[in-house]
Amino acid sequence: MWTPIAALSFRSTGRLTAVLGASFLMATSAIGPGFLTQTTVFTATLGASFGFVILTSVLLDLAAQLNVWRIIAASERRAQDVANLVLPGLGHVLAVLIAVGGLAFNVGNIAGTGLGLQALLGVDARIGAGLSAAGALALFLSREAGRAMDRFAQVLGLLLIALVVYVAATSGAPLGEAVVRTVWPERVDALAVVTLVGGTVGGYITFAGGHRLLDAGLHGPRAIPEVQRSALTGIGIATIVRVALFVAALGVVARANILGAENPPASVFQVAAGEVGLRLFGLVMWAAAITSVVGASYTSISFLRSLSGTIDRHPERAIVLFTLLSAAIFLLVGRPVRLLILAGAFNGLILPLALGVMLLAAHRRSIVGEYRHPVWLTVAGALTALLMAVLGAYTLVRELPRLME
Repeated sequence: MWTPIAALSFRSTGRLTAVLGASFLMATSAIGPGFLTQTTVFTATLGASFGFVILTSVLLDLAAQLNVWRIIAASERRAQDVANLVLPGLGHVLAVLIAVGGLAFNVGNIAGTGLGLQALLGVDARIGAGLSAAGALALFLSREAGRAMDRFAQVLGLLLIALVVYVAATSGAPLGEAVVRTVWPERVDALAVVTLVGGTVGGYITFAGGHRLLDAGLHGPRAIPEVQRSALTGIGIATIVRVALFVAALGVVARANILGAENPPASVFQVAAGEVGLRLFGLVMWAAAITSVVGASYTSISFLRSLSGTIDRHPERAIVLFTLLSAAIFLLVGRPVRLLILAGAFNGLILPLALGVMLLAAHRRSIVGEYRHPVWLTVAGALTALLMAVLGAYTLVRELPRLME
C-alpha cells in the first residue's frame, strides 16, 4: 500500500542518479536555516578571520564524511547496526543521540521557517513558524509529498545558490583580507568551529548520504570510488554556498553596517540587494527550512524505528508527532537565532562518538569483511574525532552557558 512516507524513500534509476542524489541530500540537509544564520552571525563576530574557521570546518568535514560513507558502504549496514556490532547496545545509544540532535535541528528548522516568512511577508516569526509547521504536516499526509518536496527543494535550492552568489558578487567584500585571514587569523573561536562542523556533518547529516546510497543499492567494496565521489560532491556544494555567504556578509560588515539581531542573514541580503533581496531571501530561507523539517523528521525517526516496534509499525504518526514537538518547543522557547546556533553546537558534540564508533568498525573483519580502510583516512578521522571532542568539551563548559543566558 502506498503511504506518504513511501514517497519520501529513495529509489535509484541508475548509479549516477544514486551518487548525485546522495550528494544533494547531504548538501541540502547542511544548507538549511542554521547554515545561513551560523555563517552570518560568526562573520559579524570574527570578520575576515571567519575564513579560517570555514577552512578548518571543511577539512574536518572531509575527514568525517569520507570515513563514515566508506564504512557504511563497506559494511553494507546502517550506522546504528554497525554500532551494535562494535558493542551491543551502542547502536541504540547512537540512535537516541541522533534523534535528540535531530530534534534540536528540527526546532531550529521550524525557527527558520518563521524567520523566512518574517522576511518575506513581515509576519511575526512565531506565527510564521506555526503556519509552516501546519503546512509540513499537510505535506506529510499528502499522496504527492515526496515528489512535491523533491521538486520544490531543487528549484528553490538553485534559486538560493544563485541569490547568495549574486549578493556575494555585489557586496564589495575585502577579498584580499579574507584570503590572508583564512590562513593567518587574528582570532579563532572554538564555538564557531564546533557549530559549523555540527551544522554541516553533525547528527543525522553525517549518515544521511551514506544511508541513501545503501538504500539505492550502492554498497560493498566495489562501490567505494562512487561513494567517495558522492561525498566529495556534497561537501563541495555546501562549501561553495558557505564561502559565498561569508563573502556577502563580510562585505556588509566591512561597510560598517550592523546586522539585525532578530534575523542576521536577512539583513545581509537587504543591505546588499535592497528590498527585493530581502523578500527573495525570505522565500529561499523558508524553502530551505521547510525541506529541512522533512529531512530531519524522517531521518531521525528512521533511527528510532529499530528501538520501538510501535514506531516501526507507524512511522507516519511518529513523524507527525516529532514535527509537532519541534514546533511546540520553538513556540514555547522562541529566540530563533539562538536556537539555530545551539542546534549546530549540540550536533557537533555528537560527532566524536559517531565517528569514533565507525572507525572502530572499519578495522573489524566481522563487520567490513575483506575491505581494507586506508590508514591515512583512519588517522585523519581519529584526529578529527579527538579535536571535536576537545573543542566540544571546551564549548560545553565555557561557551554554551553564556549563549543560554
